This record gives sequence, C-alpha cells and structure tokens, in this order.
Amino acid sequence: MTTATTKKTTKKKTTKKTTKKTTSTLARVDPAVLYISVTLSALFVAWGVFFTDSLATVAETTLGRIIDNFGWLFVLTSSGFVVLATVLAFSRFGSIRLGRDGERPEFSTASWVAMMFSAGMGIGLMFYGASEPIMHMSSPPPGSAKAGSEDAARLALEYSYFHWAIHPWAMYAVAGLALAYFGFRKSGNSLISSAFRPLLGDRVDGPLGKAIDILAIFATLFGSAVSLGLGALQVNRGLKEVWGVPDSTALAVSIIAVLTVLFVLSALSGVHRGIQWLSNGNMILAAVLLLFVFMTGPTVFILEGQTEALGGYLASLPKMSFTTGAFGGGEWLSGWTVFYWAWWISWTPFVGTFIARISRGRTIRQFIVGVIIAPSLVSVVWFAILGGTALNQEMHGGHLAEAVAKGEEAGLFATLQNLPWFPVTSVVVIILVGLFFVSGADAASVVLGMLSCRGSMAPGRLVVILWGALTGLVAAVLLLAGGLEAVKQVAIIAAFPFLFVMIGLCVSLVKALRAEPVPASSEAREGLTDAADAAGEPGPDDGVRPAEAMADSQPAG
Repeated sequence: MTTATTKKTTKKKTTKKTTKKTTSTLARVDPAVLYISVTLSALFVAWGVFFTDSLATVAETTLGRIIDNFGWLFVLTSSGFVVLATVLAFSRFGSIRLGRDGERPEFSTASWVAMMFSAGMGIGLMFYGASEPIMHMSSPPPGSAKAGSEDAARLALEYSYFHWAIHPWAMYAVAGLALAYFGFRKSGNSLISSAFRPLLGDRVDGPLGKAIDILAIFATLFGSAVSLGLGALQVNRGLKEVWGVPDSTALAVSIIAVLTVLFVLSALSGVHRGIQWLSNGNMILAAVLLLFVFMTGPTVFILEGQTEALGGYLASLPKMSFTTGAFGGGEWLSGWTVFYWAWWISWTPFVGTFIARISRGRTIRQFIVGVIIAPSLVSVVWFAILGGTALNQEMHGGHLAEAVAKGEEAGLFATLQNLPWFPVTSVVVIILVGLFFVSGADAASVVLGMLSCRGSMAPGRLVVILWGALTGLVAAVLLLAGGLEAVKQVAIIAAFPFLFVMIGLCVSLVKALRAEPVPASSEAREGLTDAADAAGEPGPDDGVRPAEAMADSQPAG
C-alpha cells in the first residue's frame, strides 16, 4: 500500500513538473510571431514539394528584378556598415561597455572568436576556400585581366578577401552591437525589434515590432538554409571522392536529414556546452588542415601570394567597395559581390544575435575590433593557403578549373588530391564540413527560438526542435527545386526586405548612442579594464555579474 501510494505521489509530482515546464515554455512564446512565421515557412515548404517548377520560376524572376533595380543599394549599404563600425570603434562611444560598467566578458577571447567564426561563415569557407579563387581566375571581372593569367590569379585572391573579410564582418558587427547594446546596456531583450525603440517608441511592442522580428526570422531561416545546402553538397562530393558513392540530390537531402538531427541535439545542450565545444573543435581541426596544406603545398608561393594580394586588396578596397557595374561587368558583379552581400545580410539577424549573446561585458571598441579584425584575418589566411595552393596548381597544369566547372563543391577535394595523404585529408574535410554544419545550424535554431520566444535567452526545447526541423526542410526543398542556384536565389530574395531593417537599426543605434553619457574618465578606465580582460583579472569597478548573465542559455521546457 505504501509503495503504491509513493509511486502515485511520484507520478503526480512528475506530471505537475512536466505541466509546469510546458506552461513556462508556452508563456515565453510570442504566438503572433511564432505562428505566422511557422505557417508561412510551412507553406513555402509545401510550395517547393508540390510545385517545384513554379517555385524555381518565381524565385528566378523575383531575383532578376531585385538585382536589376536594387543591386546598387546592396553595394552602398555594405560599405556604409564598414564606415559606421569604424567611426563607432574609434569615437568616444568606443569606451561604452556592453553591460554594467566594469562587467567582465563571459567567454575567453579564444572561445569568443571561435564561436563567432564557426557561426559566421565556417561552412562557406570550406565550400569556397579553393573553388572561388579558381573561378575568379577562370572568369575575372570584365576588363580587369586575361582569364587564366597570373594577373587573374592575383585578382582572384584579392576578390576572395573582399567577399569574405572586412565587409561581411562589419555587417555582423553593426547588427550584433545594436542588439548587445540595447539588450545588456539598456536592459532590453534579444529581439531585433527592441533595438528600434529609440525610433518607434512603444510601437515596437505592437504589430510593427512583430513584423520586424518575422522578417528577421525569414532572413535567418533562408540564410541558414544556404549554408546547409552548401554543406550537404560538399559532404556528398566527399563521399564520392573517398568511397565512390554516387552524388545525387537524394543523397544530399538524406545528409541534410542526418545532420539536422545532430545539430538539433547540439542546440538543446546550450551555448556553454554543445556550441562552444563544437566551435573550439572546429577551429583546432581547421588549423591542423591549414597547417598541413601550408607545409606540403607551395609554401613560398603562399607567403608571396598572400603578401601581394593583401596589399592589392587594401589598396583597391575603396574602388571595389563602390563598384556597381553601371559601366560594365554588372552580370559578374551580380553573380558574386551582390550575392555575397545579400547572403551576409540574410545572416545578420542570426549571427548578430548570436554574437551579441556571447559578447556581454566587452566595450564597443573591443567588440567591433574583435568582430571585424580577428575573423577577417582568419579568412585572409584561409584563402591564402587553400586558395593560393589551388591557384598554384592551376597555373602549373593542375586542371582544377575543369573540376570546379562540374561542381563548386569539388574544388577543395581536387586541390587536396594533388597533395600527400588524400584519403586522410578528404575524411578530415568531410568531418570539418559536418562540424561546421552542426555548430552553425544549432546556433541558428537557438536564435530562431529566441526571436519567436520574446527574446528569451533560453527558448523552449520544442521551439528549438521545430525551427531546426524547418531549417533542414527548407534547405532540402531548395536543393530539390534547383540545386545550388535555387539556394542562392532565395537567400538574396529573403535578404532584400531585411536590408531596410538593417538601415533602420543603424539609425536607431546612433540615435541612442548620442544620448549616452560618457564619463570623462572612461578612456583611462577602459585602458585598465582592457588589460584586465586580456589577463583574465578583475578590473576597476568590477562587480559580480548577475546570476542570469552567468547562466547557461540551455533551451528550457
């Protein structure tokens, strides 16, 4: 009798606990944002499944209109983000801390950079690290150099740096800074809409604010789907190169399904566990791969090529930044630069929110310099080694251009095939792509959960699982609708409306910062606290961080 009563009591407690968790999760959910965004996403998936040709046609037509009429706007605003980030970093606002005065950073600098890089563009670099320079060398910007020449090879590296270094990270920096400032300095939440309060006032709590958050969700969803599609195609090619498995769209969709399950599991473990561990592991394994290629490849050429291309990139940066194709070369620009700027903009709500989440306690100057400079240097080294090795092989009859023409995902494997230990390095690449896939996508599903749960740092587990599944479904549908081109097209279309959100975000941030009082002694205090940050020691006025700032963002409920 006693045992039965005990079991019954335990069962009641368990039921109450489960009910309490479910109620807590539902209380955090914003019904309007979640239901509308999920419904529209599900309709898109159904459209792609049942009317595949229609989706492909509409996407192609819409993309053409956006590029023809607004390509210049992507070019102009991307450069504007670079200028704004630079001005803020070196102005009086640079000493403002993202949190309470004296608050210390939550993560070490190494983990901070690793998580930024993995979330920001890790899988893209695996896909384009060798392929993009080869494609630029084979088809340089019109009027710039003869295809296949040494000048074309140099320009190939310069444009690769241009597309993957300062500009994209400046976009992430501006978005992340606005979210971190309003979230940690002004005690707001992690919603994109909350950063518009200086402009919209209390209207951010109404339909207008919800519309902004829904746009952010769509940009994140489709931007993440691009990366998942790239990763699936590259894993598919790796399986063919190593084990002779025929590559096919069906196999790519199966890969997306398997990796989607893995990244959802990682996302459920929270930032401090799954995402941080995977990001650190990614960087270590990527560093090993780069070191191997550097030592076994054309080492001297890599060093000389990086030096010359980096100088050319920095010297040509102003001209490259404002080229719109008005006087020729518009088609090339649309296929490369405008696509990249749109892709990065589609990632700004996701990467910006994620970077803001891991950057509490840093000053604005630390934040901007760290977000732009550190990952940009990694991108430069990445392309110098992988891209430089590929270019050197092509210049000496390696026939990489032929391999890349059959599929961009083949570039890295074709490059490694000309180096020692190809069976080993190709497996390393497959593992790296899988890890970048999981670490980037799990961060995206957590951010999507945050955006649909009123900015909660711990979105409900069911919500995270839902967004993880939808992200995988969207990527699979896009591959079925037209492969890589369909994935690229929808990314630009999704990014276009969010471009205007980014412009408003910048205006709101500047307006709020101009009203921020900056103590006269803040510069001296920042010098001391910066040194303390580097040494991992308490700085002046350092207080105990609130418990919620230290808490893991593990999804609840």
